[in-house]
Amino acid sequence: MDLTGDVLAEAPADGGLTTGAVARLLGVAPTTLRSWDRRYGIGPAARQDGRHRRWTGADIAVLRHMCALTSSGLPPAEAARTVLAGAAGPSEAPRSAHTSRASGPLPVGRARQECRGLARAAVRLDAPALDELLTAVLDRYGLPAAWDEVMMPVLHAVGRKWETAGERYIEVEHLLSWHVSGALRGVAAGRAPAPGAGLALLACAPGETHTLALEALAATLAQQGLPVRMFGAAVPVGALEDAVRRTGPAAVVLWAQSRRTASPALVARLDAIEWGVRGARRRPVVCVAGPGWAGRQPPGARHLSGLADAVDTLGTL
Repeated sequence: MDLTGDVLAEAPADGGLTTGAVARLLGVAPTTLRSWDRRYGIGPAARQDGRHRRWTGADIAVLRHMCALTSSGLPPAEAARTVLAGAAGPSEAPRSAHTSRASGPLPVGRARQECRGLARAAVRLDAPALDELLTAVLDRYGLPAAWDEVMMPVLHAVGRKWETAGERYIEVEHLLSWHVSGALRGVAAGRAPAPGAGLALLACAPGETHTLALEALAATLAQQGLPVRMFGAAVPVGALEDAVRRTGPAAVVLWAQSRRTASPALVARLDAIEWGVRGARRRPVVCVAGPGWAGRQPPGARHLSGLADAVDTLGTL
């Protein structure tokens, strides 16, 4: 929903906007704007009655520049110096960010510069910046590398922060997951599946709700022209068995995020399903993926160690 019109309607007669109105316009928290003003001098040129902030069009342009730089990975202090000096524009930010030390509230470590920008946008709950950054990394690196080196590290960082900060980061994790899912679903199929190509059926184990890794796999397979059916989260045992019988897949990929949902008994049931005419009956290759299977690979199942390994394995079936 576009809030620009509503925000501008709140502007007083002198044309200045309140901090709350500007925060809604830019999609950042009011406390962030106050912090930038207090710490770095990124604030309004004038204040009503000498105290209350009133942001003009020129002030908001400076804030947009600041948001673009921090979303690209620059630490706020460095971004503020750039903005105030009138030096680099937003398009130059990635080059500067590449040499800057990672900082900010999420532990993304030594990951790509885009990780820092994506993490900062997520913490700000800046949905437009998330979409822009995700589109950029997919265009620049392609889906497998974008997932392995940008999306997944930031998702893990958010998860670690949520585990140590109580419920403070749940909204960050939910927003980031939603936009990553949307970016993955927006990846166009590369070509129509080749005749006779083996179908891959992707599903989370019963009780498992983590789907993003499977969504990345589904998008990559489709991009490479391999047929895929994505059934998503928490597929009941009976429904999964029916889907296998109805589609006759070459492979079934069963995802489990935790040991609690990784069921060797389910793998055995899927491995025993047969279809086709008598004398030429077929069975699926059952593959397991996800951290829940670590150290407990069921007999007869193939373990997929990551996105690239999964694509290579399924591409040969």
